[in-house]
Amino acid sequence: MSQDVVRIDEAPLFELLTVASLFLVALIGTIIAYQAYRGYRRNDASSMLYLAVGLLFLTLCPFLINVTVTTALRTDQVVTVFLENVSRLVGLIAIMYSLYGQH
Repeated sequence: MSQDVVRIDEAPLFELLTVASLFLVALIGTIIAYQAYRGYRRNDASSMLYLAVGLLFLTLCPFLINVTVTTALRTDQVVTVFLENVSRLVGLIAIMYSLYGQH
């Protein structure tokens, strides 16, 4: 399975915008997760910790999985999508637990 390397100055605009939007989702999600973590530390509210972890799995981890799996491991795209979706599912479960769980 060979993957062609695309130089950034040769990449289509759509691909650049896609990567930029994925990066922004990861960045903003991490900032919000950090604020939730600060809330956990300040108020000792475990629900805020679960919210922070959930946000990281929902936003930052899929981006890191995409970058890591496609560049370092060079696996099939199906594997990448599966791992991203598992990360999002774990994130949503953590957020749901932060809202409805017994803390």
